[in-house]
Amino acid sequence: MLYDVIIVGAGTAGLTAAVYARRAGKTALLLESELYGGQIALSPRVENFPGFAEISGGDFAAKLYEQATALGAQSEFCKVLSITDGATKTVHTDAGDFTGKTVILATGGRHRKLGLPREEELTGAGVSYCAVCDGAFFKGRTVAVVGGGSAALQDALFLAAGCERVYLIHRRASFRGEERLAQQLRQHENVTFVLNATVSALLGDKALNGIRVNTPEGSRELPVAGLFIAVGMAPENEAFRNVADLDETGYIVAGEDCLTRTPGIFAAGDCRTKSIRQLTTAAADGTVAALAACRYADSITDAN
Repeated sequence: MLYDVIIVGAGTAGLTAAVYARRAGKTALLLESELYGGQIALSPRVENFPGFAEISGGDFAAKLYEQATALGAQSEFCKVLSITDGATKTVHTDAGDFTGKTVILATGGRHRKLGLPREEELTGAGVSYCAVCDGAFFKGRTVAVVGGGSAALQDALFLAAGCERVYLIHRRASFRGEERLAQQLRQHENVTFVLNATVSALLGDKALNGIRVNTPEGSRELPVAGLFIAVGMAPENEAFRNVADLDETGYIVAGEDCLTRTPGIFAAGDCRTKSIRQLTTAAADGTVAALAACRYADSITDAN
């Protein structure tokens, strides 16, 4: 089947693109390898999307996915390996090849790691990148969160509701995340800020039982059963280097028009170069990319 629009990634940008493509009467295929809804599905609360005073990330993602599929968007759970450009675009995946008139790259990113010795070994044995997924295992225990953005602050708030103590560790003196979230954390007596600090070592044999932290006052050890790492995301765009330019950090070079260097291939959401990465900007990108893709698909039809 020749699709009008193939969308790589089913996060907020990709799902929004599917909604707009289907509303324009175009066939749309979503390709996702990890989690329908993207990383926002793991967030305990979303309070900054217009129309929702508060909603869980899981509910938000589910509603958006249901909206796209109810409109007729198709989906396949697979990993995209590469893309071949031509009169049409062929997307090669571990589940076979799919052909489309256009492609929208909406791949988001993956969790950044601290790069500490034994980090991989202790992942799942005290080290986690998802407080919502694993926080329940640490109820009544002491944990630490590393990061200074809104995601880290949200993780700390989520964990503070059930953990005995939460250390929030950030390498700077102030947080990058929303000040409102930081203010909420200050009201929790079981939350301790450890600022101007970095984690230098993971302690414990088969499971984490502490961390070593470097501070301006020197090194100290914190006895924690869990370490939740929330230091941002990194793009995974290497497979698309033949059809899109990447900047020095791996993001797809595309402006607010979502255009890549290859006609008919667009980039939307957190995977592209941009100064602000929020749900609202991802949804906006999905809209722009989808409408541009529809116009391009129409130009191919008219030419034939």
